[in-house]
Amino acid sequence: MTAGKNGITYADAGVDIDAGNALVDRIKPAAKRTNRPGVMSGLGGFGALFDLKGAGYSDPILVGATDGVGTKLRIAIDTGVVDGVGIDLVAMCVNDLICQGAEPLFFLDYFATGKLDTDTAARIIEGIAEGCVRSGCALIGGETAEMPGMYPDGDFDLAGFAVGAMERGSDLPAGVQAGDVLLGLASDGVHSNGYSLVRKLVQISGLGWDADSPFCDGPLGEALLTPTRLYVKPALAAIRAGGVNALAHITGGGLTENLPRVLPDDLGAQIDLTAWDLPPVFRWMAETGGIAESEMLKTFNCGIGMIVVCAADRADDLTAALSDAGETVARIGTVTEEAGVSYAGKLL
Repeated sequence: MTAGKNGITYADAGVDIDAGNALVDRIKPAAKRTNRPGVMSGLGGFGALFDLKGAGYSDPILVGATDGVGTKLRIAIDTGVVDGVGIDLVAMCVNDLICQGAEPLFFLDYFATGKLDTDTAARIIEGIAEGCVRSGCALIGGETAEMPGMYPDGDFDLAGFAVGAMERGSDLPAGVQAGDVLLGLASDGVHSNGYSLVRKLVQISGLGWDADSPFCDGPLGEALLTPTRLYVKPALAAIRAGGVNALAHITGGGLTENLPRVLPDDLGAQIDLTAWDLPPVFRWMAETGGIAESEMLKTFNCGIGMIVVCAADRADDLTAALSDAGETVARIGTVTEEAGVSYAGKLL
């Protein structure tokens, strides 16, 4: 082939194909760790294959979910602590899948940046692989997009896509009725919602990301980057044990907005706010911003990351099973005959 008149290359325009290839080579071992029954291909193809029969399904229904990490990424970028946001990305997708009763099977990621830093990208994708391992799904593909002019230097964005399956007729919610018990599973902190408000509160406080955290040991930035908890394996075990009628992942909208999504239109819930201890991070945020209790409850998870709606006669057994699986479980309320979510007691 003849050389161009001025010899300009794609790299001169800001896209380094060699760096992209180096990234793929580096992350292959991480992706391989996530292999599970059903995976038919490795990284590098134009598409990824998955065998549902190989995964053990006879009459499967597929369930898809997609999400991102939101402005929590701003803290990760500013601090350089990027290792956990990949776990966040997986958790925000697979925790939604199990609310439909589906087992997560495979995951794909999209990583976009202005200038590819191979080490930063690899750390993020290795975190994605870790989230997949913890939730039993395979990282079977993804896209790394280097887009000069679209993102400032050092900035990046993430999107995740998860596919799960269940046998026909086993979808959730199902059979929810008045008198069902609400079991709250503890969160690991703020998870990945409400971070535009979180960052505003940090600004009000006058603290930097490297300042000592006012609510736990370590720097404030690292404390706020604690990854979203993965509820997949304990929740699936509870579903298979029987008696689970619904699951609600408490994300943006908090308890107030997310629980009604899994209740019939003519039913509601009453929640006892004294049934669990409000984690210190939420108390600090409420005090820093003078945030009303109602605003906290419709913005943050406030210490409850997943709600299990179960038959009353199964509540004790499921509490024990979830506790044995490593979850901190609180009996936080009941399903009622009046629509909407009502609260008893005080959170703050």
